[in-house]
Amino acid sequence: MAVAALLGVALSTHALTGGAVEAPDTQEPLGFFITSVGLGNGADLGGLSGADAHCQALAAEVGAGDRTWRAYLSTQAAGSQPAVNARDRIGEGPWYNALGILIAPDLDHLHYDNSNIRYEHALNERGERVNSGVMGDSPNFHDILTGTRLDGTAFPPGEDRTCSNWTSSGEGSAFVGHHDRYIRQDPGSPWNSVHPSRGCSQEDLVATGGAGLFYCFAAN
Repeated sequence: MAVAALLGVALSTHALTGGAVEAPDTQEPLGFFITSVGLGNGADLGGLSGADAHCQALAAEVGAGDRTWRAYLSTQAAGSQPAVNARDRIGEGPWYNALGILIAPDLDHLHYDNSNIRYEHALNERGERVNSGVMGDSPNFHDILTGTRLDGTAFPPGEDRTCSNWTSSGEGSAFVGHHDRYIRQDPGSPWNSVHPSRGCSQEDLVATGGAGLFYCFAAN
């Protein structure tokens, strides 16, 4: 009940303010952000370790480097390597954005359309909104890399959904989510699993409305 009330307060605040970004009186620690920049090499992030290092570095730049940061990315089983589920990498919550607004109190509220991830609240590490073409922003950056299904788990092996587990900037494809989901339709396209990218290069990601950005969560 307390968890539901906590998330309800955050969502009610959004409704009452008409989507304005307002920081609460008591600032909660940063626990979630979209990367302000990608790594510049398409979906080749240097694997999960490279993506995690990017999250850690960006968090450190805004004084949150004392937490352990993980990229919200899944990998598919390949050879002797098992799949990795994005939801299993990011801790248990709660997670707050750079303005102290609750994103989700736990994993169940984070998934299945229960989270507060939307254009107004899915901010980068500096507390800035991420471009959405629907809102008239240019260029459009609303495709966020995840390689993940709706429940936060990895896709089965076979068709590439992770650009060779985040090591390819050429052949393949990566599944993306939309951070501006409630702007686009009601009840909203999923924040973590909407469609595959055109390819894995930087040019291909840009062509479908992305920039190689991804979600970062504090795991502790």
